[in-house]
Amino acid sequence: MRQQLTEGNVGSHLVKLTLPMMGGIFALVAFNVADTYFVGQLGAKHLAAMSFTFPVVMTLGSLAMGLGVGASSIIARAIGEGQHTRVQRFTTNSLILSVLAVGIFVTLGLFTIDPLFTALGADADILPLIRDYMQIWYFGMIFLVVPMVGNSAIRSAGNTTTPSLIMTIAAGINIVLDPLLILGWAGFPQLGIQGAALATLISRATTLVASLLVLHFQEKMLCLQIPRLQETLWCWKEILYVGLPAAGTSMINPISIGIITSLLASFGAESVAAFGIASRVESFSLLTLMALSVSIAPFVGQNWGAKKYTRVTMALKLSFLFCLFWGVAVALVLVPTASWLVAKFNTDTNIVSIATLYLWIVPISYGAAGVILVTNSAFNALGKPIPSIVMSVMRGFVLYIPLAYLGGNLVGVQGIFIATSIANLVVGVGAYVWNQQNCSIRAILAAEQAST
Repeated sequence: MRQQLTEGNVGSHLVKLTLPMMGGIFALVAFNVADTYFVGQLGAKHLAAMSFTFPVVMTLGSLAMGLGVGASSIIARAIGEGQHTRVQRFTTNSLILSVLAVGIFVTLGLFTIDPLFTALGADADILPLIRDYMQIWYFGMIFLVVPMVGNSAIRSAGNTTTPSLIMTIAAGINIVLDPLLILGWAGFPQLGIQGAALATLISRATTLVASLLVLHFQEKMLCLQIPRLQETLWCWKEILYVGLPAAGTSMINPISIGIITSLLASFGAESVAAFGIASRVESFSLLTLMALSVSIAPFVGQNWGAKKYTRVTMALKLSFLFCLFWGVAVALVLVPTASWLVAKFNTDTNIVSIATLYLWIVPISYGAAGVILVTNSAFNALGKPIPSIVMSVMRGFVLYIPLAYLGGNLVGVQGIFIATSIANLVVGVGAYVWNQQNCSIRAILAAEQAST
């Protein structure tokens, strides 16, 4: 729980934090890509069923991410302030809170599978496959939420290597189990789409055990004493002050994707399947920017807590420049390789052409998407969740969905993809401007003078 990030070269710290996270996020993306690939071998119907589950899975993952962001924000600032007892209290109580949240959402989820996915556009042929997958996935939610909160707490201490290693091991287990349980290799029963859910559950269970062991024995961030109710409620209030808005912010994107999936369903199951494949390729393309956005949070939190504001502004400047560079580089790579990449998942001509179209249009906005990710993470690390909510609402509900509806009616699937790029570009510019107004040295000094 040392203040590891408040001294030394800013750029070097960001690289050391981001590189391990790239490995961990790569493992998670490979985890999802493996599921998509092996389920794709079962046919377009099974692939479409899995694509329908993405928004719901991402929404509940966003709940876990939000709780992790809330915990990480207050823990990192407490470390920067040198308040180690509070660090242990916040960490322990964040895990208790995550277990309670799991119980509520699992109960709701199991009773709403059919009406929810029917509303998303799933027909009678696909709905049984979705039900087979989600009934298992929901029971494994505790293995998703608790480790995600735990790993966020570990990262807040400046340790991104151990969480990445945990994520990589879990992904490796999932990739090994997928062909065995989905396709029935090596004498295992062929469970189809249920096998994908079961492989996910087993691999996630390893992260639960590993993260708790690291928190207790390596980082010493857990308090084994039974907390007083008043103290627990106080901790939960502090966590949820940032965590609930962060969870809400994170949920906006998958909810938007759910609505977009419903729009795409009107163009046929092939469009939904193509969107699922393109989204997986996109995850690989954005993993470096996602890793950077995760890494910026503990850096900003610790340095803000230690009142080293110049280091915060320098880190954000370097991060924004890298986002723009990476976005341009990825777009140039995807133009000639998109159709080849998509064909690795499914060779259906319609699916390949639609997914390729997505990967030609949307990547021009990846740099702006990276700026949004970094800005949201920085604001949450500062304990200022409102800007992140506003930007996410603007992107998802004010721009993305209305433009996608309009574009779909005017020019078809292509119009929906164009709407994605426009929403990213507009909000990306706004995110940069808002960040400069709040996190520049001039803005910080003006705020301090006004408070005195």
